[in-house]
Amino acid sequence: TKKEMQGENLTVWSFFFLEGFSRYPNLEIVLFAFSLVMYLVTLLGNSTLVLITVLESRLQTPMYFFLGNLSFMDICYTSASIPTLLVNLLSSRKTIVFSGCAVQMYLSLAMGSTECVLLAVMAYDRYMAICDPLRYPVVMNRQVCVQMAAVSWVTGCLTALLETTCALKIPLCGNLIDHFTCEILAVLKLACARSLLMDVIMLVVSVLLLPIPMLLICISYVFILSTILRISSAEGRNKAFSTCGAHLTVVILYYGAALSMYLKPSSSSSQEVDKIISLLYGVLTPMLNPVIYSLRNKEVKNALKKLLCPTHEN
Repeated sequence: TKKEMQGENLTVWSFFFLEGFSRYPNLEIVLFAFSLVMYLVTLLGNSTLVLITVLESRLQTPMYFFLGNLSFMDICYTSASIPTLLVNLLSSRKTIVFSGCAVQMYLSLAMGSTECVLLAVMAYDRYMAICDPLRYPVVMNRQVCVQMAAVSWVTGCLTALLETTCALKIPLCGNLIDHFTCEILAVLKLACARSLLMDVIMLVVSVLLLPIPMLLICISYVFILSTILRISSAEGRNKAFSTCGAHLTVVILYYGAALSMYLKPSSSSSQEVDKIISLLYGVLTPMLNPVIYSLRNKEVKNALKKLLCPTHEN
């Protein structure tokens, strides 16, 4: 189960046990059913959104380009941890190999970090569309959109690589992770000693990817709201509100869960709460994204009808 490095007081674990929800065996089958249904709905909803944003010419706009990125990201994010959770909920031996733990940690961090930046990019897109509509097609051209999406992905992937690499170099004095996934904070609780470098990296990345994008989103929406309130017609105001409402709902859900996990005082008594928040954060939010974006969106509904019933196209 472990290898002792010669000349160093360092233990390298070949696999980890995941505590998960094993303290509540009667709850595990309920959580399995809940997680399986949510995961399948997430895959179906987000795959459909990616498909229609690629295939439907009327959805070849910046907003839907970024939405397609968001949906693809949610598929990757849930697929990093939920399949392992589903297997372990039905298994008495809840284990994951070291390499699997490393990949799971990296993907979860990369997708979560990328989404933080992408949501800020989407807020800027809405700001330009509503506050400066005449310049919007010129400023938010295809090349700029691709560059902004690329910056989001590169930022998320590089910060995740830095965090994961540093976390896996820290000596661990155990291999029982009190979580259902290789979540970085849960893994770091196994460290034999606190690492100042890791603490600094986590703090810097958390500040860069949580409060700063959130501040940019808030600033964008202050300008958006002031512009909407100056629109004279009720129909114009409603249309402007509807284009921003979905994005704002996703932001509140996503950042609410993320902030409650990463910017709160650590406490051993809060670990069970952390697991529930992580489950909602990792399953419910990605599942709701396609629903939120398509529920009141006629363009998405029409594109979906066209995809499903091409013979009935108007």
